[in-house]
Amino acid sequence: MSDANKQQLPSLTSRFHFISMLYTLHRKQKLPLSLQQAWDFIADPKNLAVITPPSMGFVTLSGDDRTMYAGQIIHYTVTPMLGIKLQWVTEITHVADKQFFVDEQRYGPYAFWHHKHFLKEIPGGVEMEDIVHYKVPMGFLGRLAHPFLVKPKLEEIFKFREQKLIELFGEWKVNQ
Repeated sequence: MSDANKQQLPSLTSRFHFISMLYTLHRKQKLPLSLQQAWDFIADPKNLAVITPPSMGFVTLSGDDRTMYAGQIIHYTVTPMLGIKLQWVTEITHVADKQFFVDEQRYGPYAFWHHKHFLKEIPGGVEMEDIVHYKVPMGFLGRLAHPFLVKPKLEEIFKFREQKLIELFGEWKVNQ
């Protein structure tokens, strides 16, 4: 292989370095509602404010005026900690009716944010699954802060969401 070709290929070290900074959050929740009810709820961007902890200061600025569609841009502010208000812009990149949608950060607090939302009909209800891949900003300092600030905050947000959905729709029981 020529030296010119070698320079065009990323080194194994640089690929591993990127992968090692990518974090994953994975959650599943079963709820006693129909697939249509679940989809109607999650496909309405206004409901994001309902399932976000009040402490986050979540306010939608634009993009929540219609049901979710691929290409939709949603602009909001959040106040994740220390009273610092941040702008966040996400794009809904993929939508499959009553199956899944994907939102990706275009501007905001993360170096990378890719969030997949799946719905699956199960006996007595629906299973909602979230898979978030994210990268924290600020390199080494961000990686140091991740286990103490970022990860616990995300865990708190998703725990609130789980409890709020149970409050709104009830608890799923195996024999429903």
